[in-house]
Amino acid sequence: MLTGAIVVVHVLVSLLLIMFILLKSGRGGGLSDMFGGGAMSTMSGSTVVEKNLDRLTVITGVVFAITTIILALRLVD
Repeated sequence: MLTGAIVVVHVLVSLLLIMFILLKSGRGGGLSDMFGGGAMSTMSGSTVVEKNLDRLTVITGVVFAITTIILALRLVD
């Protein structure tokens, strides 16, 4: 039962990670320009939206890594 819960969390986190990565702007701008990141980023570096998106991406990536390790260790047992 615990493994099933971890798998559900892992799938949700992986979908969130995909969404956050697709929202990040690349060299030519990305989907984050929808939220006003395009105009401000050329004038002042990075915007608050981009910084928060970076933080969310890192946090989601860490949770993804932790759930991956937990699932790998549970399969060994």
